[in-house]
Amino acid sequence: MPLGGLQQRIEAERARPPAPTRAWYWTLGFGMVVLAFGAWLTQIFPQTGHDIAPGYGAPVLAFEFAGGQADLEAIFGVESDPQQVARLAAMRTGNERDYLYMLLYAGFLGGGCIALWRELRLRALLAATLLPLAAALCDAYENWLLFDIQAAFTAGDYSPAMASLPYPVAAKFVLLALTNVAIGAAATQLGRWWALFGLLAILAAIPTAMAIITPAAFAWTLIPSAAAGWLLLLALAVAGSWQGFVRSRPLAG
Repeated sequence: MPLGGLQQRIEAERARPPAPTRAWYWTLGFGMVVLAFGAWLTQIFPQTGHDIAPGYGAPVLAFEFAGGQADLEAIFGVESDPQQVARLAAMRTGNERDYLYMLLYAGFLGGGCIALWRELRLRALLAATLLPLAAALCDAYENWLLFDIQAAFTAGDYSPAMASLPYPVAAKFVLLALTNVAIGAAATQLGRWWALFGLLAILAAIPTAMAIITPAAFAWTLIPSAAAGWLLLLALAVAGSWQGFVRSRPLAG
């Protein structure tokens, strides 16, 4: 479709009055799968590290913010550690499964932004659909680097990929935080109670900066920070699906 035709279609959609949208059904479906798959995936990754700082929380977060061989040894353990092989295997398996999780959360967040755009007709929400897609691409590149780093560590070598790792990691979390801000801002347009939860989702994005700057102390906050916006979107999807299916009304109506 030519760009001019796409622009005309977007403007035509904006001019329409609010109406129930099937995008909520897709968002709800993706959200439920993300919730279940995420809980399952969490159990696949190693549950404990050898000697990681408590502020990292999960070992997988410590791995994403690893800056040198000492960090890798703190995560996986030294050669004499009997748990090293199990941790390495669990981390690799988890990161392999993570590629599917990227597609799922990108579909969930992107679909949610589309549903909110169709409800509110705000052009910024349409642009926000690109944020989770970009985050998933950064996540995929990050995983590719992590595989290289882990393979080198297993062989007793150092991977130059470690020098590039901070950039996709930071970009991924910033993009996900911005997505949550967009979702929270949209929620503030839907009524008093939604506005309260939207404000909480926006405020919950603030620790992302702290986690990126000082991961050894605040990386653990990334999980609840992301969860705030994701749970809000899931609640919006439930409400939007109910309004559309049972009452034939838009959520914003």
